[in-house]
Amino acid sequence: MAIADKYGIPVVEDAAEGMGSRFNSQVLGTFGKYGVLSFNGNKMITTSGGGALICRNAEEANQIMWLATQARDAYPYYQHTAIGFNYRMSNVCAGIGRGQMTVLDAHIAHHKHVQKLYEEQMKDIPGVKINRQPENPRFDSNYWLCTMTIDPSVKVKGQENAYKEVIKTAVGGAAGVIHQVDSPVTDCQPNENVEAMRVFMLGKKVECRPVWKPMHKQPVYAGCDVYTNGVEEDIFKIGMCLPAGPYVSDEDVKYIVDCIKEAIVK
Repeated sequence: MAIADKYGIPVVEDAAEGMGSRFNSQVLGTFGKYGVLSFNGNKMITTSGGGALICRNAEEANQIMWLATQARDAYPYYQHTAIGFNYRMSNVCAGIGRGQMTVLDAHIAHHKHVQKLYEEQMKDIPGVKINRQPENPRFDSNYWLCTMTIDPSVKVKGQENAYKEVIKTAVGGAAGVIHQVDSPVTDCQPNENVEAMRVFMLGKKVECRPVWKPMHKQPVYAGCDVYTNGVEEDIFKIGMCLPAGPYVSDEDVKYIVDCIKEAIVK
């Protein structure tokens, strides 16, 4: 923000998963000129889809809402001096969101509890690390996402079969139609032991997913400029997301950790 303020660059803060997280006691989504939150079905609270835009004042909010409601001029017929859209959340979804707001604190507390359980129960697994926020009072994560990393030296059952077959169905909660591919591998993918862990856990009825593939490695952005030191590619190779939603119980966490231990070849 200091750099953006110095050069007059407006910042749109993508805090999609950050609702309830804080840095220096300031809530994520309130640092930029605008903040964006996601209320997708897998977020801390949900409206089944859509999200929210956080504005600094009423004037900016009115301007945004004008653009989001077709940018109509004040005439009894449709006249437009700007290109607008129809991006409003429906009243039904908004009503669901207002109800969800009443359980936000409980959901955050649950996610923090699940994170603590993972930290306690996974601390002695060689080569596997549960990610956690720094020991610093400036950080207060909502732990919407619990993740672990698997060292490349860790051997996982079924690892020799990783990426041998092309996937023909949607994976990891994907909805709708997916585009079929010809090769089971790409030039940027999780390590074989991470993929083997995903498959093993799925066989135990536990859905663990890879972390997100770096945007610049997506084929659709192949021609775009990128400035990076490669750290996000390293994380993608070793990272994995763990279940942490509102219905994940203490017993579930123990079962998940036991399955992770079972998957590792001693």
